[in-house]
Amino acid sequence: MKKLGIALGSGGARGVAHVGFLKALEEEGIRADCVSGCSMGAVVGACYCAGVPLDTVKKRVLALKLSHVTALNVNPIRTSGLFRFTKARKILESYIPPETTFADLKIPFTCVATDLLSGTTVELNKGKLIDAVLASSCIPGAFSPQQMDGKLLVDGGVLERVPTREVRKLGAQVVVAVDVLGDLTTSRAEPPRNLIETLLRYVDIVDTRMTQRKQRQRSRHIDLWLEPALGDMSQYRVKNLAFAYEKGYELGKANAEKIRSLIADGED
Repeated sequence: MKKLGIALGSGGARGVAHVGFLKALEEEGIRADCVSGCSMGAVVGACYCAGVPLDTVKKRVLALKLSHVTALNVNPIRTSGLFRFTKARKILESYIPPETTFADLKIPFTCVATDLLSGTTVELNKGKLIDAVLASSCIPGAFSPQQMDGKLLVDGGVLERVPTREVRKLGAQVVVAVDVLGDLTTSRAEPPRNLIETLLRYVDIVDTRMTQRKQRQRSRHIDLWLEPALGDMSQYRVKNLAFAYEKGYELGKANAEKIRSLIADGED
């Protein structure tokens, strides 16, 4: 069997689809040999590689509310973010021991963040797992940037929404990419209503075009690119999570045989 690598892309609330996708593959007897993740994809990927049961992950994420993961900063201007990761860290630590490192994982895993100082993508695959996952998930403006090894890190999706190159570096012979965001330029039927929505719309357009360009450039290194049918579900609102899970599950079931065929090709 060829080594299967799964790249889980960023996507906020839409990223719950990753849990459904992995659960469907698990039911089909398909297990990743290595995983890469970005932002919400990093959260799900870390739990998966640490051996947290997917049913446990599902139960927790479907019950999430914004207040469960955000804690307001007293001085958001000075700290460069509206929220702290205090609550989000506690949730992760309830499933993954705080001292867990990448070397402790059952399945090789890597995630990406963006360094604000150098303007480059940073691959995180050493040291404490939860620190890396939070850095990969640090949405600029929403959460305070994370300082690690002389770098100032924010959400990896700023530059690398679906880290396919990184999972190939882990030894994947077959790369399956799951992009839960898809083409965000077609997901809004109404014009932005305020400054925040205007800024988020700008980010969505730039993000989509950059991802599409990278997808074309790396097409020969990606065996299967998948996008769950999430319609106009917002990545920024913590609702419709069960819908996202089900769409991810449907995607996994629909593509299980194709993935099984990809990893079986060349088998002795």
